[in-house]
Amino acid sequence: MSIIHRKLVAAGLASIMLAARAQAVDFPIHDGDRVVFLGDSITEQRLYTTYIEAYTLTRFPAWKLTFRNVGWGGDTSWLRQRSHPDEGALFAAAESPQQAMVEDAVKRGLERDVLPLRPTVVTIDFGMNDHSYKPFREDIFRAYVRSQAQLAKVLEGAGARVVLLTPQPIEEKRPDPDQDERNQSLRRFSDGLKEVAVQQGALFVDEFAPYMSLMLRERAANPAAFIGGGDAVHPGPAGHTLMAWAILKGMGAPAAVSRAEIAAPAGTVVAAEHCAISNVKVANSGLTFDRLDEALPMPIDARAEPALKLAPVLDDLSRYELRVTGLAPGNYEVKIDGESVARASNDKLAEGLNLSNLPGPVTKQGRAVLDLVFRKNDLFFRRWRDVQLFNLPPWAENSATADGRAAELAKLDTQIAEFESQIDEGRKPVLRHFGIEQVAQ
Repeated sequence: MSIIHRKLVAAGLASIMLAARAQAVDFPIHDGDRVVFLGDSITEQRLYTTYIEAYTLTRFPAWKLTFRNVGWGGDTSWLRQRSHPDEGALFAAAESPQQAMVEDAVKRGLERDVLPLRPTVVTIDFGMNDHSYKPFREDIFRAYVRSQAQLAKVLEGAGARVVLLTPQPIEEKRPDPDQDERNQSLRRFSDGLKEVAVQQGALFVDEFAPYMSLMLRERAANPAAFIGGGDAVHPGPAGHTLMAWAILKGMGAPAAVSRAEIAAPAGTVVAAEHCAISNVKVANSGLTFDRLDEALPMPIDARAEPALKLAPVLDDLSRYELRVTGLAPGNYEVKIDGESVARASNDKLAEGLNLSNLPGPVTKQGRAVLDLVFRKNDLFFRRWRDVQLFNLPPWAENSATADGRAAELAKLDTQIAEFESQIDEGRKPVLRHFGIEQVAQ
């Protein structure tokens, strides 16, 4: 690449970065944020949270961001797995004593697991265990809304922006999941959460409704359809991708990655949105060019690709577009760095392609980042649960064990930091060479 070419690319990328920052004003995650995911076993699965993290890291590669997951299986909004309140007394209590119990439980749980992380954004996903897998109970609901309000109050008081998430529905293999009494209870809990969000000034995201709509649509066509994978309560990667889709949409996540439009046969760059296009050459009924994008498309877990057939995940969250007009009639192969990505007619190329998640080096780069994020999150989970919170019996506690714990924590912190450095390097945009070549029918 010539010096002039490099300068043009760098200047183009700088302007793209400024445009991307303006584009992301409404997205609640900002440059410099420390994001914490708080929830139950569905959060502890480290799937939807990792997908949201990978989306944000790859969409805003210049931002300095930290993500931590403190989900705990079996937990509730009153943090029963962390604070262990007397639930019978909690549900039966009058307003004032119930508030005192909630304040105590929330304070102890957040002070141990969340506030030391100094979060600036916290997503809260409770409700699945809170409703006790039963038809709606007013006494539990009272504790739920009071606890969610207290979580938001304490976290906002500590300087965090709070995102209150509804749970996804329970997915039993029945043709009418909306008639499941547990889902009807979850719907009412979710409606109550919306009111809490309004009162507390928190962002509310309803993932229950879009997930239920997909379930009902699929059950209408096939009563045995099971969209999430996993089990009725804990979706697999496909279900968690649908959750991440609903959550990110609800958080106002931008869909645009970048868009390039080139007019053949002159090779004129008609549009270069959030990317820099250079070195366009027209030859042999096709063309080549270099493209430097501001961001990467949303990485899609290979295990979750069935989700792309159920919801417009890529259209809504990952529009990595190429449009080429004026090509001679025929079929064309799109290559990136010499690797075949897609085949399309001249008419289809003139309409435009979304290249997200297609085979090739861009998708490989995003999935490599996703893999690193998974590995980093697994390591943090081990650090938090197996080392930081490991309780020795009193007879075994001494200065040597305390020193050993400190040394292990320091070692794990170093390893986590190394993963984060690799992630930051891996999510940087790379100059790619595109080729559009006419091929035989």
